[in-house]
Amino acid sequence: MDSPNSQQTPGQQTSAKKLTPSAIAHYLDQYVIGQEAAKKTLSVAVYSHYRKLGKQRLANVEVAKSNILLIGPTGTGKTLLCETLSRIVRVPFVTANATSLAQSKYVNEEIEALLLRLLDKAEGDIAKAQRGIVFIDEIDKLKSTEGEQRSTSGERVQHALLKIMEGAVVRLGSTQTLDTTNILFICAGAFVGLEIITATNQAFGFISVEEGDNQKILDRLNSRVKPTDLFAFGLIPEFAGRLPIITNFQNLSKEQLVKIMVEPRNSIYNQFREILRDEGVELEIEHEVFRQIAELAFEYKVGARSLRGIFEEMLTPVLYQIPDHPEIRKVVIKSLFEEPSLIAAS
Repeated sequence: MDSPNSQQTPGQQTSAKKLTPSAIAHYLDQYVIGQEAAKKTLSVAVYSHYRKLGKQRLANVEVAKSNILLIGPTGTGKTLLCETLSRIVRVPFVTANATSLAQSKYVNEEIEALLLRLLDKAEGDIAKAQRGIVFIDEIDKLKSTEGEQRSTSGERVQHALLKIMEGAVVRLGSTQTLDTTNILFICAGAFVGLEIITATNQAFGFISVEEGDNQKILDRLNSRVKPTDLFAFGLIPEFAGRLPIITNFQNLSKEQLVKIMVEPRNSIYNQFREILRDEGVELEIEHEVFRQIAELAFEYKVGARSLRGIFEEMLTPVLYQIPDHPEIRKVVIKSLFEEPSLIAAS
């Protein structure tokens, strides 16, 4: 893998400098606010996965694939992080919704359609598709609850996904096949209630704590989500076993919501400034406005998902008027609860 130059788009070929986990994390920082622990885990996992491709044996040891499970509330950046990762390693990326798979009568056909979309993203290049990333959201909705009939649709989907996540040759249509052995599968979900299960099973009783032990390491081991926690939640052991790398996403603070609107290279603020700049108009939004939007978004409890909707609603009257008033050269917004100031050319 090569590191993208800051002056080039992620998809362009760049210098021969090797892409390291720290370089991946630094790139992610330009687009995703917060979630530092998750960035580090994903950077190492993706670096390791693509480095070993083509080297199925290292030092005469067969290297198995490590798919990833992301756990965290909605709107905390799970999908964005994965999309950004796919750009930096320059591989095709597709998303699927586990809930939709569970509602389908023909799960295998839905999975085939998903892999066809991956092939389409690779512009028909089989070899490229076989190195892609498949992101499956809402995987927690596939859980089976104790006492329910075991042949529930969610469990059926878990079983259907097992084979391709581990690695299998899947027939696509009548002529093409796709080997999923080297496709990286990243699953994600909110897993509401998992924290209760984890809290009741935290202590590692078999670890003797001595004076010289590093308490931070022990605390980290005790707080991590374990396979047995996922079994108790409702994932079948075989499915949970296909997701050895697990990382947690944290709720976003109000301060982080403000940063999301202004700091990333493709932030909402930068997007709308560019839209108005194309009309010959400068957009200036004072910091208090971002704080007010963050306050509202925080109350909605869906993370960053509601930011764009509030932003769009605030700017819709401006975007409606601008095309009919070519004399306007600047828009200043001082409060979410005041009319924007439209400043004409002097």
